[in-house]
Amino acid sequence: MRRPTPRGHWWVLASVLATLLAALFLATSVLRGDGDRDVAHDRGPDDLVPASAAHGGPVLDARAATPASLDIPSGTVALTFDDGPDPLWTRQILQVLADKRVPATFFVTGAHVAEHPELVRAQTAAGHEVGLHTFTHTDLATAPDWRTRLELAASRAALAGATGTSTTLLRPPYSSMPDAVGNRDWQAALRTGELGYLTVLSTHDGLDWQARDAEEIVRGALPEHDEGAVVLLHDGGGDRSRTVAALGGIIDTYKSRGYRFATVSQAVGLPPQDSPAGAFDRWYGTALITVVQTALAVPPVVDRLLAVVALLTVARLLLLVAAAAAHRRRTADQPLPSQVPPPRVSAVVPAHNEEATIAACVRALLDDGCPDIDIVVVDDGSTDGTAAAARSVADPRVRVVTQSNQGKPAALNAGVAHAAHDIILMVDADTVIAPGAAARLAVAFADPSVGAVAGNTKVADRKGLLVLWQHLEYVMSFGLERRLFDLIGASPTVPGAIGAFRRSALSACGGISADTLAEDTDIAMALCRADWRVVYRGDAHAFTHVPTTVPGLWHQRHRWAYGTLQSLWKHRRAVKEPGVAGRLGRRTLPYLVLFQLVLPLAAPLMDAVALYGLATGTTSTPAIAWGAFCLAQLALAAYALSRDGESLRHLWLVPLQQIAYRTALCLVTIHALTTAALGAGPRWRAQPTTPAEPQAQPATV
Repeated sequence: MRRPTPRGHWWVLASVLATLLAALFLATSVLRGDGDRDVAHDRGPDDLVPASAAHGGPVLDARAATPASLDIPSGTVALTFDDGPDPLWTRQILQVLADKRVPATFFVTGAHVAEHPELVRAQTAAGHEVGLHTFTHTDLATAPDWRTRLELAASRAALAGATGTSTTLLRPPYSSMPDAVGNRDWQAALRTGELGYLTVLSTHDGLDWQARDAEEIVRGALPEHDEGAVVLLHDGGGDRSRTVAALGGIIDTYKSRGYRFATVSQAVGLPPQDSPAGAFDRWYGTALITVVQTALAVPPVVDRLLAVVALLTVARLLLLVAAAAAHRRRTADQPLPSQVPPPRVSAVVPAHNEEATIAACVRALLDDGCPDIDIVVVDDGSTDGTAAAARSVADPRVRVVTQSNQGKPAALNAGVAHAAHDIILMVDADTVIAPGAAARLAVAFADPSVGAVAGNTKVADRKGLLVLWQHLEYVMSFGLERRLFDLIGASPTVPGAIGAFRRSALSACGGISADTLAEDTDIAMALCRADWRVVYRGDAHAFTHVPTTVPGLWHQRHRWAYGTLQSLWKHRRAVKEPGVAGRLGRRTLPYLVLFQLVLPLAAPLMDAVALYGLATGTTSTPAIAWGAFCLAQLALAAYALSRDGESLRHLWLVPLQQIAYRTALCLVTIHALTTAALGAGPRWRAQPTTPAEPQAQPATV
């Protein structure tokens, strides 16, 4: 095989998972991290706060060398709202303000601006003033300088992206009235003043985040005399229904006392504090809004994806168990070789550099008990002693054919051409069939509609973690799925390790094709499309050697995955065809797409989300779903092992298999899809022929 390129599967999976986790973190930990915003914080000592600030007005101007405190004149009130915009409460508050025809100042969090930019545009369009409230509602009194700068820059950019304007108004989260300013608050005001911001506090706090009813909010928002007021309320950060209910009463009461409503800037006699934003802030803000809205869209998508994965997983488990039970009942009366005289069989063994295993393979075929068996070993350009090892089995029923290396399909076709009988048994050179397996496959051809029979492939030499994982996969996945496909009546694969074919069926399909890398899948689908049945004999066992190293496994599974993709595409028109072809196209092919392509790709995402939910404590639902999935897989493994007569002692490997091994298979699928999309997939190709190699000349031992 030509070496496949590109090799970017690790980067593809790593990039997808990193992007997913980053989006989840941004959506759940940053954008939704409201935390304890409604809890009063201890502001600490206040001995460094000047008396002019502690007993001054609600607006602190620290932009100059000497900080100034700006007060609100008597008879003037500025309504302010924090923590928005919120799609529910902000709209209702804007409606009340519009009905009462009063302006207000909204101190917005940048994350919510990025989430709902249209609400900020509605605020400015209605003539209201907008100030900043940091990006994530961070306490600036305890935040380091770099965090303060980052929060304010992101908030300013979000506002610029939403409205095209900037502002110098800032209300620090967790702030209150001037006399509640502590040393850390004062230092934060000085730092933000150096950055060009006015710090806006309040004179009256409606305490709407803890009030029991609207009347309590109204009482907290009203002054005792006619002094100027900056009223602190909220339009986000929780249930603000009581705020909406109280707002009309607050406005009516102030109006009845003769108050003038103004924005904060108007109330302290300053010009409007908004200005056109710079080009960089507008660009940065637009990009930030896009990132935030994309991140917020991820959790619902992930939830739906997890639901789909869970549904597919449960459907597959139930389907496989039900099919296995039904298949057991159907095959209870399956004929045995002793009941039906089996036809004569020719065994074809393609071999390329299989010196170590070919003799054992041939001896097992001779010892099968199938009468008049004819064995053709095709040495496909081996560079070791494969041909000599095959000839060392001294039996007149064994013939060895040598040819230049042309790939497995060509070797199989050469073997069929030299085979003597009408039933062709194909066995891989690294496989040893169990006694009676060939005879059991052969008797299935008593049904004239059968074109091919798949045997039950098992893993030999079960030593090592990687091999044991493959053993579980062969039993859990391959074995149960073949029973399902047998019930459907359109099996998509006849395994190369052990499978039998009717010669006339092979001829009708043009023999074994080299169009794909999965020749065993391609020929099975071709037979179905030619209206031949492809069935399964679970009692025809063969023990095959599997890769013992990760590179070897990768090479094998990439060939399988890529070949399956090729076969699916080649036989896609079966969905419109009648008979066995229609069952293949409308039942088997959708199963392969859903459970051998879509589900393997989505499963590692479920693992990542489950681990993220556990690590961050944001939700336990994915972790619970993942645990249930592992338990279901464990139950399926126990059922499959017992159904196939295997020991249960390896069940403890199933949970680990669901993480490491399944992720590796996901990488293989990504690799196959990537190479298929780029047209860079591997293919069979012949090696240069040496003059010493005879071309397809049979040699009988």
